[in-house]
Amino acid sequence: MDERKETLRVGSAVRRRRRQLELTLAVVAARSGLSVPFLSQVENERARPSTRSLERVADALGTTAVELLAAADPACTVDLVRADDEVSLAGGTPETHVRDLVRGHHQLHAFEYVGDHDEGREFQHRNDELMYVIAGAVEVEAEGRAYRLGRGDTLYLTGGVRHRWRATAADARVLVVAVGGHIEAVDDHRH
Repeated sequence: MDERKETLRVGSAVRRRRRQLELTLAVVAARSGLSVPFLSQVENERARPSTRSLERVADALGTTAVELLAAADPACTVDLVRADDEVSLAGGTPETHVRDLVRGHHQLHAFEYVGDHDEGREFQHRNDELMYVIAGAVEVEAEGRAYRLGRGDTLYLTGGVRHRWRATAADARVLVVAVGGHIEAVDDHRH
């Protein structure tokens, strides 16, 4: 049984981009040379555009097919990452290990850091991020303040906050969960 299946729903990305530009289907159809009914079917996931058609739609929307695919929603995805899966990210060293806990292109990213990493490296993410210390201890510098985190502590950082962190214990294990960089976060204080 295949435990990992991902089908991208590009229609949702096309619709979001079209609405962001405040364009009608008729305008996109005229710009792309595709029909309004076909574009409607694409947006409603009843038709899958060929690579060439997707490129034409992307051109009409002032973007690229790659960007539309990057912004596409996964359709009914279930993805299991087992503890012994070899899913390492760049940045690990012999003393450290960085493991991607969510594969593919989703709205949520999660990574596990074991050990330390380049403590001089500063991060600034577009969207919100959560750091959870599974084991050991770390120190995080954010907005000019230092935060000491131990096992079970959580630090939430809103998008745009510059920060860096370092392990202060040899057995440090940190879970980082973040909203995907391709997601346009909306700052809505009404909720």
